[in-house]
Amino acid sequence: MIDPLQPPVDSRPRPLDAAMAAALFACAVPGSLVTLPGHELRVPWWPGVLLAGLACLALLRHRGRPRTTVAVTLVCAAASSALGYLLTVLLLGPLMVALYSLAVRTGRRTANTCAGAAITALVVTSLIAGPSDEPLVLKLLGPTAWLLLPTSLGTVARLRTACLDAVRARAEDAERTREEEARRRVAEERVRIARDLHDVVAHHLVLANLQAGAVARHLPAQPEEAGRLALDLSGTTATAMRELKATVGLLRHTVDEAKTPVGLARLPELAASFRHAGLTVDVVSEGVPQPLSAGADLTAYRIVQEALTNVTKHADTRSAEVRLTYSPGLLGITVTNGGSVPATAGQGGYGLVGMGERALSVGGRVRAGRRPGGGFEVVAELPV
Repeated sequence: MIDPLQPPVDSRPRPLDAAMAAALFACAVPGSLVTLPGHELRVPWWPGVLLAGLACLALLRHRGRPRTTVAVTLVCAAASSALGYLLTVLLLGPLMVALYSLAVRTGRRTANTCAGAAITALVVTSLIAGPSDEPLVLKLLGPTAWLLLPTSLGTVARLRTACLDAVRARAEDAERTREEEARRRVAEERVRIARDLHDVVAHHLVLANLQAGAVARHLPAQPEEAGRLALDLSGTTATAMRELKATVGLLRHTVDEAKTPVGLARLPELAASFRHAGLTVDVVSEGVPQPLSAGADLTAYRIVQEALTNVTKHADTRSAEVRLTYSPGLLGITVTNGGSVPATAGQGGYGLVGMGERALSVGGRVRAGRRPGGGFEVVAELPV
């Protein structure tokens, strides 16, 4: 049967079909005059030509009705054999073309069934009503060979077309998959940059806000202390601008990570930056430090940065501890603080969500919650 997934075929006769039918009819005229050597033609030539003309007319519809075309051309060929004509390739031409067209447009089972039925019909007709002096070998092998050939060629052509269609479909699917993968990577990159922007902006704006408040408090009574705090505020904003420039530079592919690496190596600098906001951060390392990949190193830094920023914003405390625990194949990060925390702490927010996504992106995990003895803690585990 015709594949329903294939686009509809234009069944209207084409100039090529008309030319082919005319050529086969021209061959059928001498074909109706062919006899065995030493024998004379015992039937008039015109019935054979008339039957050939009818078969050639049926070929004009072989694209839209291949089974009907095979049936009509088979009846014409069998009638010619019954009248006593010698079934040569000249008379079998229309049936051969019809079988080829059927094999191209239908499945193998249909093509083989029709070819077998046509061979059986012609052989039986030739044995019963064919020329009595025709050798048995010609009656048996002639129709078999001539009809199996176009069926086989049509099947090969159909399989080749199907193979080319499959290759084309795979190429289109691969192209579509590449486009989807590219879109997915762009989306992931946007999410990553959004996390970086959130971490940088939240951290430095919190520090700048606290430092600006301290400047306002100390300015009337302690102008020197206010000047020092203002200088620290200037340094905080300058650092924020540098990190924002580096993060936004990712969009323009101009950032140079080798010149401004962000990772645990800058952890002391990060801890020192919180002193200006009134938060003392102790950094403790346990175990033998192991090298981290660039992604894991940046993730560890950002998790610590976000956790300390949350302490500054939400916790009523002046101290926090960052503990790095190195074990074989694993880096543990624990950020703890004492004091009271809001009742909504640990119930969501972009900061906690961002930490979880960062850890997951490098194969790690993060959990955060209240401590049994009071305070809050963030625990992260990252593979090394």
